[in-house]
Amino acid sequence: MSLETDAELPLRTVRISNRSAPAGAASLALPKRLATPLCWLGAKSPFGLALPDARPSASTLYAPRGVWLDDERLIVCDSGNHRIMIWNSIPTEDQQPADVVLSQPSFFSEGPAAGGRGPDNGVHLPTGVVVAEGRLLVADAWHHRILVWKSVPDRSDTPPDYAIGQGSLSDCEPNRGGKPSLATLYWPYGIAWIQGRLYVADTGNRRIVFWSGIPELDRPAEGWMGQDDPQAAEENRGGPVAANSFRWPHDLAGIGDQLFVVDAGNHRVLGWDHPQRCNAGADCVLGQPDFTTAFELPYDGQGPHRLRFPYAVSSWEDVLAVADTANNRVLFWRVPFERPAFASAFDVIGQEDFAANGENRWNAVEKNTLCWPYGICFHRGMLAVADSGNNRVMLWDCRPML
Repeated sequence: MSLETDAELPLRTVRISNRSAPAGAASLALPKRLATPLCWLGAKSPFGLALPDARPSASTLYAPRGVWLDDERLIVCDSGNHRIMIWNSIPTEDQQPADVVLSQPSFFSEGPAAGGRGPDNGVHLPTGVVVAEGRLLVADAWHHRILVWKSVPDRSDTPPDYAIGQGSLSDCEPNRGGKPSLATLYWPYGIAWIQGRLYVADTGNRRIVFWSGIPELDRPAEGWMGQDDPQAAEENRGGPVAANSFRWPHDLAGIGDQLFVVDAGNHRVLGWDHPQRCNAGADCVLGQPDFTTAFELPYDGQGPHRLRFPYAVSSWEDVLAVADTANNRVLFWRVPFERPAFASAFDVIGQEDFAANGENRWNAVEKNTLCWPYGICFHRGMLAVADSGNNRVMLWDCRPML
């Protein structure tokens, strides 16, 4: 599967508390199902499928990929409709309409670059979102930039203030039409704000770039991870899988001083105890038995320690949540876990046990099923899941499992 092919996957509809087991344990036992699905955002079909409406609205979603949850609001990258949706309070009702839409002229319009209006106030496949220092940042992946609003807009169609990774809001070429540098981006899918640093998963360049603070205008990144130099962009540094290489880095999260990066193409999550050593090898790995393996198991029997195309990661206190996307589930680990590898997750949502991996459990769409979850945000024990294959966002109460 190529990165280009993967990027198209979410734009179609694809047909709880035990402590961690010892490393290498393969128990498939049912976890205690303590997490509760609360709220379904997006259209609900009466036929056991969750298909997008032909025309977008304030209460519909199409293949959402990014989500942000905090004390005040929910923000969703409605990727298939090429827009950002904002709920000004935490939704409590199914199909509750959003309050604000960005990057489209109205709730009823869609299409890349605001349906042809242009990149100055439009997006092309937005995939990641954070609020940091009062600013709204959106990974506008196929425009190869991070958009910045200096405050979270309270009015629809508010244009961004500037872009990171491009010279202006009108520019949208990969790597600015040239080779990679610390001032360019190529398919930036994920962003994170961790202990005063802005991290970007620069997926097309197979690297992580970062800044101290939120950069203003055209400031190049201060450092990078995953390549030998800022001009390189090869998968796994042009060699075998290693502790300091990526195939498709896609999202990031932090717990204390630790940094975790989802390396989707290598079916793993890498962890650094000291990320300031920006190009050193990772200290731990989830989803693989060692740092040099990138095995994919496409069948049942996944277990509590294996990952298949994980695309998102988020954290709350000492718990790390990973969207195990192609296994249609979210796994939870308590940090610190067994080193160096194959630590077992202590709980799962989306599947009935650790063995299964079917889309919607090979059945109809329900509140407790998942189909290609691409984005997650963990906040105060509440988990927002961008359930992309089901064209919805689900809110879960995970506090009882913690």
